[in-house]
Amino acid sequence: MASFVTEVLASLGKLEKDDLSCKISKLSQKVEETKDEVCDMIKKRYSEFLPSLQGAEELMAQVDEVSKDIEMLKSCIENEVQQDLQVAVTEYTELKQQLDKNSTVITVLRSLQEYDRAMDEYHRALQEKKYTVAAKQLEKTRGCVNSLKAWKGCELQLLKALSSEHTVQQENLIYHLGDEWKKLIIWKLTACKELNSVESFLKTELHMRSGTQTGDGTTPPALLASVLQALGIQGQLNHKMKLFGQVLLKYVLKPLITYPSLHVEVGEQPGQGAVLSLQLEETLAERASPSQVYTKLLAVLKVLHARMFGMINLLFSEKKASIILGEMIWDEMSDCIIRECLLYSIPASSSQLSKYSVVIKETEEFEKTLKDLQYLTVDSTDLLQYARNVNSHFASKKCQDVIVAARNLMTSEIHNTVKLSPETKLSLPKLPSLGSGDRAKQEAGGKRPPSVDAPVLKNEKQLGRHTLCLPVCRISESVQQLMELALATLSEAVGSSSQCATQLFYTVRNVFQLFCDVVPTYHKENLLKFPHLAAIHHNNCMFIAHHLLTLGHQFRPHLPQPLSDGAATFVDLVPSFRRLGTECFLAQMNAQKAEMLERLSTARNFGNLDDEENYSAASKAVRQVIHQLKRLGKVWQDVLPVNIYCKAMGSLLNTAIAEMNSKIMMLEDISTEDGDHLHTLCQTIIDEGPLVFIPLPEENKNRKYQEEMPIYVKKWMTFKELARVLQANLQEIVDRWADGKGPLALEFTSSDVKNLVRALFQNTERRAVALSKIK
Repeated sequence: MASFVTEVLASLGKLEKDDLSCKISKLSQKVEETKDEVCDMIKKRYSEFLPSLQGAEELMAQVDEVSKDIEMLKSCIENEVQQDLQVAVTEYTELKQQLDKNSTVITVLRSLQEYDRAMDEYHRALQEKKYTVAAKQLEKTRGCVNSLKAWKGCELQLLKALSSEHTVQQENLIYHLGDEWKKLIIWKLTACKELNSVESFLKTELHMRSGTQTGDGTTPPALLASVLQALGIQGQLNHKMKLFGQVLLKYVLKPLITYPSLHVEVGEQPGQGAVLSLQLEETLAERASPSQVYTKLLAVLKVLHARMFGMINLLFSEKKASIILGEMIWDEMSDCIIRECLLYSIPASSSQLSKYSVVIKETEEFEKTLKDLQYLTVDSTDLLQYARNVNSHFASKKCQDVIVAARNLMTSEIHNTVKLSPETKLSLPKLPSLGSGDRAKQEAGGKRPPSVDAPVLKNEKQLGRHTLCLPVCRISESVQQLMELALATLSEAVGSSSQCATQLFYTVRNVFQLFCDVVPTYHKENLLKFPHLAAIHHNNCMFIAHHLLTLGHQFRPHLPQPLSDGAATFVDLVPSFRRLGTECFLAQMNAQKAEMLERLSTARNFGNLDDEENYSAASKAVRQVIHQLKRLGKVWQDVLPVNIYCKAMGSLLNTAIAEMNSKIMMLEDISTEDGDHLHTLCQTIIDEGPLVFIPLPEENKNRKYQEEMPIYVKKWMTFKELARVLQANLQEIVDRWADGKGPLALEFTSSDVKNLVRALFQNTERRAVALSKIK
């Protein structure tokens, strides 16, 4: 009996399982049919473009019914009590997989339904110009398409149709937004291709129309704000703000910074919105002050904030439109402010640096206002850092101005001169008195002060008041101004910060090093061509070298460390300047000597002067040499120091007479007539030579230097002895030889005198006797 009941119950459970499997099978078939109908309907609507709204609603009703059946069946399966668990696990796993598949199909169908609803809302909002709503609905369709792409079972053709429809509508929305932007933001720009004058910006205007929308009775937001929000949602706001910022910078902000006569005017047109235009106002200033520039820029940016960005509270994107625009224009705008405004506002003197705090405060307030208007988000900018770092910029500007001024002086004319005298002194700036600490440090680093009990020497020789002074000469006016510029720059370094003082000090060093490179190169042809300029350049170099010896010592105690520890010196530059002046003047001297020797070469070796033509050529060569020396004497008179003048003229004259000496000594036969002519030529040199030693304009004072001719002309006495020999007889020659102790023996060797005797006199017994005495 018990076994019978067991069989009945078992068969009953089996029947229930069979019935449940049958129902699931029928439900799966029904789901597949519904899916096919839905896909077919979607294809007809979005691919084949056949209107079928009623069919879609019926299908959605069927979807809802199927969903209810699935939920009921799912609940039944989950609540079913299975007697045989081992057998049921396998069967229910298969059923659950089938159910998950059906659930996925339902999810896809719901995505399609959401896509359809969002697309309908998008079209409706676009027609009503609710661009923010339209952009958000279009983003929903994008999400639906992306979710469908994630389902591998979605049919490719259907997905292509939906994706293509979304792309088309997105481009349509962007086109409408761009069209609205052009109507709301209107630029009126000049037709000039080259924007190089203030007049080319006077026609610049910006019309900003906010626009309104028709709504449901509530106050609608501005159309411009709606357009900007929609652009942000669609990811097009950055591109639009970039284009707008480029035009704003080029035609409004940069001109306002560059031209002080431009100012901005904001007007209001009834029903049209705001009009921003550039106007011209008269001003004498070459550069606008930072305060004026900040005021003009804020006037523009405040109008933009009020008319464009202030109405937008939240965007779909993370950044606001004003922040995006600020990031687009800030770097270029701040760079223009620095180059065209702040750079020229830096003081030219260290005494004015304290007043620059006003500019720093104005820059801080300018950036604070930009942060309040949400154009700036960072706390530290290059603009504010530039304004605060005024000491460094002052030094850089000062150094640049000094280099430019120095180069202009170096390339100016050399021949404009001033006369130096022992009383001439450069106007040294008034340096502050040394404090006790500085004085102690100076004494510790220098010589020990004399003891109080040190004995005082009596009859001690005192140095003259002109000791270590430059001799009387002429230097270029530009070089004197260059030295004054160096002194003024070093005085600026006194009392400055360590960095500023170091920069200024080494700028002065660079000026002197630049002199060594620029002047010889720039004036190279003139220095070789004109003796007058070569002499002035020589004096210029010696003048600079003279002051460089003590220039560092004068300022060192007043400069900050490390300059005060011994780095402030110019002594190492002294040899370079002395060498520069000496080489230039020696090159001119060599050129004059070469010219002199070339003229003497036309004298035909001073031979056969009994021929009128030969004598005329020799006489002409001598006269040309004398003329050259006199011309140089006039050129160098009152320019070169007396000792340099005498040495130079003595060297040139010595070259001439040494050449004549060698030519005459080479003659093997000198007739009586030739001797007379040679003596005449030599006497011309002897008479005219001392007259070139006129270094001073006062004639009476030049006699001293004419009497000292043998000191400056080494061959002068030799030349005079040669002139005497040319007119002397044998006995006179022997007497002046005086057994090797006479004046003739001091200038000539015995062989030279014998050769002269053999050339001047015929071979006779008297000549032989005379030659025997010359030994």
